[in-house]
Amino acid sequence: MEANIGIQVIPEKCTGCRICELICSAGKHEEFNPKRSRVRIVKEERFFIDIPSICQHCLNPLCVKSCDSGAIEKTKDGYVAIDQEKCIACEECITACPFDAIFMDPVDNKAIVCDLCQGDPKCVQWCPTEALTLQKDNSTAGRKKRTSNVKEARRLIKRWKIPMEDWERYHPKNKTD
Repeated sequence: MEANIGIQVIPEKCTGCRICELICSAGKHEEFNPKRSRVRIVKEERFFIDIPSICQHCLNPLCVKSCDSGAIEKTKDGYVAIDQEKCIACEECITACPFDAIFMDPVDNKAIVCDLCQGDPKCVQWCPTEALTLQKDNSTAGRKKRTSNVKEARRLIKRWKIPMEDWERYHPKNKTD
């Protein structure tokens, strides 16, 4: 049976510091560039919420099924991997991902996804609030636990959406006199 590991996201612990983005881009590309990171912080400014968006390494990943070029696979170690040589930048995997966790590298113009740093994720090591934790639970309950926080946070954000006019009424812009 292939391993099923992933990073559990605990949104209420995330402060939006973006250390995870910086350490990921530095480790993968030797530069501090959040746009090249495989983890992204989604900021919902209206509600002061920060949610890390990172691959959940699904048991049956939709991104793998959507990739016509065969560039994406689920490895025997349990993580999703993208073969950059095969990637044709069609972005079908980005559309298919239910966690919005596949991104286009702005330099290479290829899809990128968290590969768990081959089992030793740097974002988990460097997260000062432990909003990201490595989970190696192969059970159904373990998978549900890992993804439930992300799903719940996304559900609440959709439920809390208010029209921008209301937001501006309650939070007027700073006026210059």
